Amino acid sequence: MKIAVVDDDRAICEAIARLIKKQEPEAEVCQFSSGKELLETKENFAIYFLDIAMEEMSGLELARKLRQEQEKQEISKSILIFITGYREYMEEAFDVNAFHYLVKPIDEGKFSGVFYRARKEAAALEEQSNKYIIVKSSGVQQKIFLKDIYYIESSNKKVIYHTKDGRLEAYGKMEELENELGNSFYRCHRCYLVNMEKISAYSTDMIQVTGGDKLILAGRRYADFIKHYMRYAKDGGIVNV
Repeated sequence: MKIAVVDDDRAICEAIARLIKKQEPEAEVCQFSSGKELLETKENFAIYFLDIAMEEMSGLELARKLRQEQEKQEISKSILIFITGYREYMEEAFDVNAFHYLVKPIDEGKFSGVFYRARKEAAALEEQSNKYIIVKSSGVQQKIFLKDIYYIESSNKKVIYHTKDGRLEAYGKMEELENELGNSFYRCHRCYLVNMEKISAYSTDMIQVTGGDKLILAGRRYADFIKHYMRYAKDGGIVNV
């Protein structure tokens, strides 16, 4: 697991790195003294520890740049944990889907609990990124990674996979797909199966996915959808709302 620690105070960087290694000896921990130094690597890390109050580029500004780049590349959002001495930044931190917020001086017990949960979620993200299904379309079998599917639409006796690489039609039944794909997808309407990871907004009758497409959320399913989504999030699923 690759982890980045970004803080212009070298002593704090090293202290966080030691705490990480204490819990995860096999982790690859990279320390950076500025956001610019991190961005120049063009690497994507599983977990980021970011100091909010850095002088050259604040942790919040760095987080926004990381999120923009991840959205541009259509890759899963990394876990962001902010380190700071200023509690007033908490609301802004969660605007960039921060995983947690640790206040200096860092309490080792608190750090241990937060990092344990972050590792668990990072492992779930990695597992999700490797899952795939085999789809037969036009006589050719193709592998589709679940992370690349936005949603699946039924059309007569066929299903249409809406993916980051475009549309793919194949014969299939929504009921069978619903069972095969499990809890990371939700049947929001008889015609739609949505990838929970790709939900960017929702209301009582609509679900919007990454890219802007809007799907019908059956009114009678709203309460069940909320329960399903909360359970998905609690189990370490990727949440982009």
